[in-house]
Amino acid sequence: MSLPLPDAGARTLAGLSIAVVTVSDRGAGGERADATGPVIAEALVTLGAAVALSLVADEVELITTAIGAAVLAGADAVVTTGGTGVGPRDVTPEATALLIDTDLPGIPELLRQRDAERSPLVALSRARAGITAAPERTLIVNLPGSPTAVGSALEVLPTLIAHTHAMTHGGDH
Repeated sequence: MSLPLPDAGARTLAGLSIAVVTVSDRGAGGERADATGPVIAEALVTLGAAVALSLVADEVELITTAIGAAVLAGADAVVTTGGTGVGPRDVTPEATALLIDTDLPGIPELLRQRDAERSPLVALSRARAGITAAPERTLIVNLPGSPTAVGSALEVLPTLIAHTHAMTHGGDH
């Protein structure tokens, strides 16, 4: 599935390393193809990022290990997809919270607001975003596992990643 890329005003992601972590029990178990991780990766690569893709089951320890490994490997940002709802196995926000030093609630708020007219169910997303502690200062953003929500997020996410990276590395507005 191909999604529209951000507008021409979006900042380039050239030189950035981004990890995309899909959180899905069925995907990790080989019962279902990953419908969102490869789409996110393709869009970010098109904008110049180097992207590493992984898939884990809905387990706090597996999620924190995947995100933590990406951070230690030098990822400038980690984007997760899946596990942000209200199901009993949806634990991505809890896993992410363990790794965040600086919370960025505006990112998930913006993403929910963008899609609120499409479906009231976006209000059930518990996605989080934030930055890890120094020295890494890596941005982590949770996205839902919905292809529609991911497509909408990709319209603004590259600009948010680029600007956050610039700011956390001493850049100016």
